[in-house]
Amino acid sequence: MTTATMEKTAGKVVSHDEWLAARKKFLAKEKEFTKQRDELSRLRRELPWEKVEKKYVFEGVNGTETLSDLFDGRSQLLIYHFMFGPGWKEGCPSCSFLADAFDAIHPHITQRDTTFVAVSRATLPEIDAFKKRMGWKFKWVSSSGTDFNYDYNVSFTKEQASGGNPLYNFGTIPAYGEEAPGASAFIQKGGEIFHTYSTYARGLDILLPMYNWIDLTAMGRHEEGIKPHEMAWVRHHDRYSDGKMVDVGKLIAK
Repeated sequence: MTTATMEKTAGKVVSHDEWLAARKKFLAKEKEFTKQRDELSRLRRELPWEKVEKKYVFEGVNGTETLSDLFDGRSQLLIYHFMFGPGWKEGCPSCSFLADAFDAIHPHITQRDTTFVAVSRATLPEIDAFKKRMGWKFKWVSSSGTDFNYDYNVSFTKEQASGGNPLYNFGTIPAYGEEAPGASAFIQKGGEIFHTYSTYARGLDILLPMYNWIDLTAMGRHEEGIKPHEMAWVRHHDRYSDGKMVDVGKLIAK
């Protein structure tokens, strides 16, 4: 962080009474946003469902598992589409940024009749090796050899990727290449599985606890100008140097 950047982000220094007045004024906006978010969540729950017709089969540590098996006896299933293609040496750093919080949610989310699983096209040995390196415990299966990633718009064929950026996020933006991130929700009722929701790109922001904490600070994310994209500063947690900040200045286009 350069001195110029810090000065740019620095707020006006005022008395406590002035600070408190400004904070209360902003609190009103925060409360308004919270109510809007509650309403958005309500509308999300009212979205229609679509029946999952295909019989997807995944590879896990216990052998092959169907989509129904992934529910692990619960009614709801949340899947994180982790960017990790076959032949990759490691998973996506940005997806790993999210994944560092996955183990913590497991004991709580299961109390709400919900199972969480990560899915990637990488082979199971590739997934297991990277998972061991990162010290993660959450369930992570391979969809290699199935249409699952393609059907849920998080993987694209080499032809699609080389022939121009394929459309992503329900056709609204170009994809990142052959793999892209996302999250999908499913429910199982009467022996049938239904797809209820999927979100991609900035829709995943709410799942990033680290960003939510950083957003509370005076300087915020300060990612403006970082190339080739805003999250280029993110590393796998074992790749940061002695806990020091990545030199953002080297990532900002001159």
